[in-house]
Amino acid sequence: MDDIARQARQGSVAAIIQTLNEQLADVGVRTRAVFADGVLQLLCEAASKEQLEPSALIAQIRQILEGIAPRNIRRVRINSRIVREQQLLWLEEIMRDPEDQLLWSEEIILAKPNLFKRIAQGIKDQQTVPRKTPSFTNASSHNHRHNRRYQRGILNGVGLTLLLIVGGWFLYDWLGSKVAVKITTQSQNSTGESSLTPASSITDPFVEAVRLAEQASVAGQTVKTSAQWLDLAAKWERASDLMGAVKPNDQRYKTAQDRMKLYRKNSEAAQKQAIQRRS
Repeated sequence: MDDIARQARQGSVAAIIQTLNEQLADVGVRTRAVFADGVLQLLCEAASKEQLEPSALIAQIRQILEGIAPRNIRRVRINSRIVREQQLLWLEEIMRDPEDQLLWSEEIILAKPNLFKRIAQGIKDQQTVPRKTPSFTNASSHNHRHNRRYQRGILNGVGLTLLLIVGGWFLYDWLGSKVAVKITTQSQNSTGESSLTPASSITDPFVEAVRLAEQASVAGQTVKTSAQWLDLAAKWERASDLMGAVKPNDQRYKTAQDRMKLYRKNSEAAQKQAIQRRS
C-alpha cells in the first residue's frame, strides 16, 4: 500500500502536494498548498504562461484531487503565477495584492467520492494493516479447535471494525460540522506546511524560522519512511519561507537570505529522499 496515497486520502496537505507535483511534473508545474479557513489554497507555478493555461490545468488538478478524495477537503482555490526564485509567505502576498501577484485564480468544489469506492478503499486499507499472527506450539485436536475459534473471533472482529468504519463515514458526512474541519486542521499542523500561521501572530519570522529549522534538524535524525521525509521537507520549506519574509532593513537580512537558500536545499533533499523511499 502506498503510504503517501493513504496519507493524502486522510487529508495530509504535504502528501497531497507530493502527489500533485509528481503528476504535474510532465507539464512543468510545481505546486504549493496550505489549508486555511476550510479551503485548500493551492499555488501553481511554472516558467511560462502557456504551462499555466487555466482550462487544462484546472481540469487536471480536479481529476487528481477527486481521485485522491482527501478527507474533509471539498473547497479548493487554485492560484497561479510565474515561478519565482525567492519564495515568500505566498498566501499572504497574494491575498494582499492578488492582481499583481497572480495570473489567475479560481475556486472549485470537489465531488464527493462514490460510497462503494470509499468502502472498498477502507477494506483495502484495513487489509494492509500489519497484524501479528498468533503462534501455537501444541498440535492437539483440542488446541486446533481452540485456534479455529480464535481465528473466527479475529475475523468477526475485523468485520465489526469495517462495519463501524462504514457507519462512521455515514455519520461523518451527515454531520458536516465545524468539528471535523477543526480536527483536520489540528492533525495537519504537524506537517509543517499543512496550516498557515497568520502574519499577525508572527512577530519575528527570523526567530520562528530558526525554531522550525531546529525541529527539522532533530526530526531528520530519526526519519525512515517516505511520509516522514515528506513532512521534514515541508518543515524546511516553511522555515525557508519565513527567512524570506525578513525585511531588508533588518540587520539579520543577509543571514536570513543565506539561510533561506540553505533551508530550501534541505527541503529539496528531503523530497528526493521521500521519492527514493517510495521506490
